[in-house]
Amino acid sequence: MNAKPNERPQRPWFSSGPTAKRPGWSSQALPHDLLGRGIRAPEVVARFAHGLKLTREVLEVPEDWVLVYVPGSDTGAVEAVLWSMLGERAVQVMAYENFGHQWATAVRDHLKLEPDVLAAPWGRLPDLSRVDPEKDLVFPWNGTTSGVCVPNADFISADRKGLAICDATSAAFAMPLDWARLDVVTFSFQKALGGEAGLGVAALSPRAVERLDRYESPRPVPKVLRLRDDKGFDRALATGSMINTFSVWTLEDWIDALEWAKGVGGLSALIARTQANAAALDAWVERTPWIDWLAEDPATRSTTSVCLKFVDPRVEAMDEAGRQALVKRMKALLEGEGAAFDVESHRNAPAGLRVWCGCTVETADIEALTPWLDWAFATVLSE
Repeated sequence: MNAKPNERPQRPWFSSGPTAKRPGWSSQALPHDLLGRGIRAPEVVARFAHGLKLTREVLEVPEDWVLVYVPGSDTGAVEAVLWSMLGERAVQVMAYENFGHQWATAVRDHLKLEPDVLAAPWGRLPDLSRVDPEKDLVFPWNGTTSGVCVPNADFISADRKGLAICDATSAAFAMPLDWARLDVVTFSFQKALGGEAGLGVAALSPRAVERLDRYESPRPVPKVLRLRDDKGFDRALATGSMINTFSVWTLEDWIDALEWAKGVGGLSALIARTQANAAALDAWVERTPWIDWLAEDPATRSTTSVCLKFVDPRVEAMDEAGRQALVKRMKALLEGEGAAFDVESHRNAPAGLRVWCGCTVETADIEALTPWLDWAFATVLSE
């Protein structure tokens, strides 16, 4: 008989998006006074501007960069940048997980450009030496669906002519970003700080703003993705003005998360919390014979969306459908016990487990989770 562990995680939320709320979160802590106000009311615009200011402070964005809100979470932020900025130069896209492949498809099929796609199989990075400083580059810093991240930004030339456009949604607030090697950084509320979904942020370097000022996309850009007005970069967006009607509740929740982040010590503390969580999960993987990291190179293993693969011979002998059924059954067992929610791999990734280890998760909960993973795996194989 496979005995159940005695202790459950106090906060069994390990989803990779939306991620766990900050410790101690309560909806009652959020201000309610602006709910129902017009989105253009001065008090509302000021509150959105305050959110941008806090975001800059906590993420330590360089002073000469600008930040804008974009609808549609990180996906909307990336799409706004692609539609508004690409086409002046040849484009490279790094595709080593689901979203990199999506950006490659968007550039090729929807923008009608001919990207040079730097692809790699699940668990690996592409050949970074192929990155061309003459071309615009689109890449995810951290592959949320593969658990593979770039170890640094040294592969991006300091003297590049193209723009480095970084989808950093599962890296921002959790991993150091080399701002000097980047030109656009996008992320969403719903990842590293556990905010509500629906809003994204695009941080733009002076080089990116200059591109928007100088270059007008030859394609029609939908209003909700439009970063330019008739004069160039729409600078009102950098003051808290919104492209369309955004959720004030979502914004207040984001501000709450940022204030918590400042209170625990800022960016360095957020990164340290993330690393401690990942280390606790890594220690379990090291001693567990049936599981391994999907990321093959330790230097490229994510500390946020940790993706794991089965290496037990009985599971390796299954076809993909059998492995998916195993994951589905493990998920049902864990959630039925209230021990862990949403630890299955992304639907487009190989069958496996994915555990969010970002800063809003407590290390004690990671440590309490792992015996339940052992229990669920053993239970499924004995059924």
